[in-house]
Amino acid sequence: MIIRNIESKVRLATFIAAGSLLTALIIVAINAICTYRLVSNAQKNIYILDNNVPILARQTDMQLNRPAEYRAHIDLFHSLFFSLTPDDNYMEYQMKKAMYLIDESGMKQYNDLKENGFFNSILSSSSVLTLETDSIRVDPLRKYFRYYGRLKIDRRSSTVVRSLITEGYLKDIPRSDNNPHGVLITGWKTLENKDLSNVEKNTF
Repeated sequence: MIIRNIESKVRLATFIAAGSLLTALIIVAINAICTYRLVSNAQKNIYILDNNVPILARQTDMQLNRPAEYRAHIDLFHSLFFSLTPDDNYMEYQMKKAMYLIDESGMKQYNDLKENGFFNSILSSSSVLTLETDSIRVDPLRKYFRYYGRLKIDRRSSTVVRSLITEGYLKDIPRSDNNPHGVLITGWKTLENKDLSNVEKNTF
């Protein structure tokens, strides 16, 4: 009888010990999960000093804003490449900035335009080119885009409006001062560049 009581007490003690250990492990796991979430949330808070006054800024997931950054990058590149004035230094400056945003397909198209006398014609006719973006369609999964815009060419003798459609792909790269969006346009090509209107100016 005494032995049975001892065995029962040993089993009870073992059960209590095992239960206590399991409970402790569960509590530790819950604490670890809660701590991880607290640290993760804390890392999303950035404080910016404005005249020594801390202002809370919210950090967001980069991928949530990526499509908007893609469109901004595409718009910036096309504006640099096509919005030009009859100034050698300015055009060279624009092209230099644009080439940071695209792979060799941009340089190839630049060289083709140069060989065809495109930039010389801007100088000789004192043309001012202004690009207006209509829309930019981006497929984030394929990282493919199609750009729709209108290119206004204001010459001394006439004003020409052209329809411009291009396409290409996007590649994520590290951000830099010359490429703040961290995107590289690849495989860029022009699908359409045709006149929509050509209005002669009164030269008298």
